[in-house]
Amino acid sequence: MGRTLLTDRRGVTLLELLITLAILSILAAVVLPVAEVTVRRNKEIELRQALRTVRRAIDSYKEAFDEAVRNNKIIRNAEDTGYPKTLDDLVAGSDFGGLYPYQRKFLRRIPKDPMDREEKGWGLRSHADDADAEVWGAEDVYDIYSQSDGVALDGSPYREW
Repeated sequence: MGRTLLTDRRGVTLLELLITLAILSILAAVVLPVAEVTVRRNKEIELRQALRTVRRAIDSYKEAFDEAVRNNKIIRNAEDTGYPKTLDDLVAGSDFGGLYPYQRKFLRRIPKDPMDREEKGWGLRSHADDADAEVWGAEDVYDIYSQSDGVALDGSPYREW
């Protein structure tokens, strides 16, 4: 009468616990690399969007400057390219010699480079710089690029985007 049946026992055996832990560790080993790739892909998407946004703002600034020149609101100097002198000019805006009755702003804020771990900021190129120059001529802002030394999932360096 003091015997218990095997079906009456409660709890788990050591073997069941080890099998469960093995299955969970295999699942974790599969999920973690996928999660890391997902985070990296999202940062790459954010970088592409930031580059596209700032480049579009630079182009819009140039178009507004050219329109002000065409409408005789601004007299162009020989050295004046029409591109903003700094990225801050895109945030501060300009009325372009009265072309607009207000300060036309092209960005609300300058987006951060999501791949910039060292806080270097954006790399800048002026109109007179080479297309792949990594030293800014400081005349104007014609283009921006990421200063990250990282390589994208597709194998291209972020600096070349």
